[in-house]
Amino acid sequence: MKLLQSWRWYGPNDLVSLQDVKQAGATAIVTALHHIPHGEVWPLEDIKERKRIIEAAGLTWAVVESVPVHEAIKTDREDAEKYLKNYIQSLENLAVCGIKTICYNFMPVLDWTRTQLDLVMKDGSKALYFDWTDLAVFDLFILRRKGAEHNYPTSILEKAKERYSTTNQDVLAKLSEVVLMGIPSEDPIGLGDLQKSIEIYKEIGTDGLRKNLLKFLAAISQVCEKHGIHMTIHPDDPPYPILGLPRVVSNKDDLLFLMKEEPREFNGLCFCTGSLGAGISNNIPDILESVKNRVHFAHLRNVKKDEEGNFYEADHLDGDVDMYAVMKILTEENQKRELPIPFRPDHGHQMLDDLHKTSNPGYSAIGRLRGLAELRGLELGILGS
Repeated sequence: MKLLQSWRWYGPNDLVSLQDVKQAGATAIVTALHHIPHGEVWPLEDIKERKRIIEAAGLTWAVVESVPVHEAIKTDREDAEKYLKNYIQSLENLAVCGIKTICYNFMPVLDWTRTQLDLVMKDGSKALYFDWTDLAVFDLFILRRKGAEHNYPTSILEKAKERYSTTNQDVLAKLSEVVLMGIPSEDPIGLGDLQKSIEIYKEIGTDGLRKNLLKFLAAISQVCEKHGIHMTIHPDDPPYPILGLPRVVSNKDDLLFLMKEEPREFNGLCFCTGSLGAGISNNIPDILESVKNRVHFAHLRNVKKDEEGNFYEADHLDGDVDMYAVMKILTEENQKRELPIPFRPDHGHQMLDDLHKTSNPGYSAIGRLRGLAELRGLELGILGS
């Protein structure tokens, strides 16, 4: 049995159409109701309509990515119960429609962080990039977070001071815009809002965030077990504490802790090779081997790191992640399942005609098409060996 080839689609407003997805060779869709404000119930009729559109194109809606976890839940705020009830109702509505694999994350404030969206590769394509010096420039001189200097080695601090002194305001404004893009919000988020959130999480800390994650899982366990829902948590991106924010899904120990503390079957993983792969000490095949029985969704992409931990998103088969070993473990695990594990080519270089188009960062069509073709070939080669 082959893995289920899927594709992230942002809905009817996505410039990459469902017809494009079919031509890429994917058969399943990963999507979400992005028009529903965070924390509100996903209406049954909206879910049915999205499913109808997908199925009318000859595809299936395999995974929800994502049903966002409201900040009130992550921080265990006084009004968290309201958002938990809404979340449970959304899961109920999705399950009624037969959609039972749900991706989510528990990252504080920022869903993802990069410092550049258009790093030019040798072949002229463009990739997403994370640079610690640029992050320090943002943290120290734009955000001006109190105590930020204690979170960076001396070498990065010195480079950040030099870079800031020689960088013009337009470039600094662009850096700020790129970092703030990782905050999932319907309304514009300013530096003051980010500062307030950082202070809240400073009090919560790593142990508090873990506690809140387990409390969230306990709250949704009944609806998940009732309907056979698989919740798949996405790793931290990047897998480091940044801007003073705690992280709890960054490495092997984090994943094993989560699976041990909430051992019920509904509590699963979205195994993202790119997010985990950005961690200098993370051995991706080893981590996958340790948690493979709890993986119900996979993001397959690659990263290339340097000695400082800066990284760019590499071609799918040409980075630091041993994609052959990952695919081999996944395909072997897949043979033990009743239903195939869905995976998608996560991100892709902006290339060819897409260089002249505007798309969601990492989600242009042609780079992902190339990635899916390479991953498909890799899987077939392993299955045939």
